[in-house]
Amino acid sequence: MDIFDALNMIGGLSLFLYGMHVMGNGLSKMAGGKLEKILEKLTTKRIFAVLLGAGVTAVIQSSSATTVMVVGFVNSGIMKLSQAVGIIMGANIGTTITSWLLSLTGIEGSTIWLKLLKPSSFSPMLAAIGILFVMSRKGESKKKDLGSIMLGFAILMFGMETMSGSVSGLADNPSFVGIMTAFSHPVLGMAVGAILTAIIQSSSASVGILQALCATGAVHYSVALPIIMGQNIGTCVTSILSSIGASKNARRAAMVHLYFNLIGTSIFMVGFYALNTFLDFAFLGESANAMGIAMIHSLFNIGATIVLFPFSNFLVKLTEITIPDKTPLMRYPIGKQNANI
Repeated sequence: MDIFDALNMIGGLSLFLYGMHVMGNGLSKMAGGKLEKILEKLTTKRIFAVLLGAGVTAVIQSSSATTVMVVGFVNSGIMKLSQAVGIIMGANIGTTITSWLLSLTGIEGSTIWLKLLKPSSFSPMLAAIGILFVMSRKGESKKKDLGSIMLGFAILMFGMETMSGSVSGLADNPSFVGIMTAFSHPVLGMAVGAILTAIIQSSSASVGILQALCATGAVHYSVALPIIMGQNIGTCVTSILSSIGASKNARRAAMVHLYFNLIGTSIFMVGFYALNTFLDFAFLGESANAMGIAMIHSLFNIGATIVLFPFSNFLVKLTEITIPDKTPLMRYPIGKQNANI
């Protein structure tokens, strides 16, 4: 990998993040504030909250944005903490939509139908139509928002293709292969995934970077799996930062997000590697691909929600223990303590 490949990687990542930003903004504007109103009128049934959280996140393409929105609602008293739990769980499911969209770049085949499914085939047309909608002077705001969505998607996919192309030669680099092999250690892989996601504050973006690295052929599932688990933990940083200075329940809502991912990851990792000692999963030694990454990402988040949904009240209690209502009273008044001393 020379200096030009590195510049292409940086440029591709920049376009990828910008495309995600443009598409997300367009989707949010097109919704016209309806998503916030729906969340405000949320019923007390948590199963509906999970579905709503997944739907909202799938639309705005950001679980962090959904969680921050929920923290704000809890802080203002519009939403109860018990209602927020379901939405946060659903947000983790909804964020997997992005990885499935990005997995389209890995479609291979010579038939015309498969070629039409590849983003490289239809993205240029989307970009052209999107530009026309955005630049039209007499166009309605909804039309321009639709243009932003189309243009953002095209930029996102172009950035993904650029990243994949820039790293394709790393498969023959012994240093890169050695680093990827080291990341197969569960703890190290999780740490890398968590740190990367915490820095860029987007699990969708960090999963996309991992999918792009799969183009090298040096990323095996033994490496990808712990990194994905870490990415789910790292995305909690955004909601925690947004809760600083907020009410206790708002901070608890952010902690629900963290505990959900920590407990879910712990259960998954312990269970998976325990089974692996007996069953020796052969796929771990295979090269990962974009669709496989999306599959693991989805299975974890759906599985974690199914397992932890019955324990929603436990998650709330756990946050109340972490952030108690009252500060314990001092045993002696300060003056008496000084006198005793």
